[in-house]
Amino acid sequence: MLVRRGMQILLHDMRHAVLPELSLSSGRRADLITLTEKGEIWIIEIKTSIEDFRVDRKWPDYRAHCDRLFFATHKDVPLDIFPEDCGLFLSDGYGAHLIREAPEHRLPPATRKSVTLSFSRTAAERLMLAEWAAGKSIVT
Repeated sequence: MLVRRGMQILLHDMRHAVLPELSLSSGRRADLITLTEKGEIWIIEIKTSIEDFRVDRKWPDYRAHCDRLFFATHKDVPLDIFPEDCGLFLSDGYGAHLIREAPEHRLPPATRKSVTLSFSRTAAERLMLAEWAAGKSIVT
């Protein structure tokens, strides 16, 4: 959770809209997905150990759902285990640092629309549920 929190802080500072745990049309779930001010879609896959990286081989599937794919980890995980063709962040509970930029692979327009709609609908639903859980009502 510390890696995720540090990433969320950095991405917020970068003016990204960030959602954790978004289900993708492929059935996979992105650890973090962001929408940049320019409209780029980034997915950040969080890995907290060497074993976590080795056993999880589904991350290449995420490329079909984003313009840029990154990994995020913490100081106790060797950075050289992560593929060079993905971006890389080093994170702790207080922030994160970009170690390596991710190459861009632009999404086709139909996929961009699908991911953006899923992102926005999920964000709106989570906001509504959070307001309900807090006992707030929406007044228009």
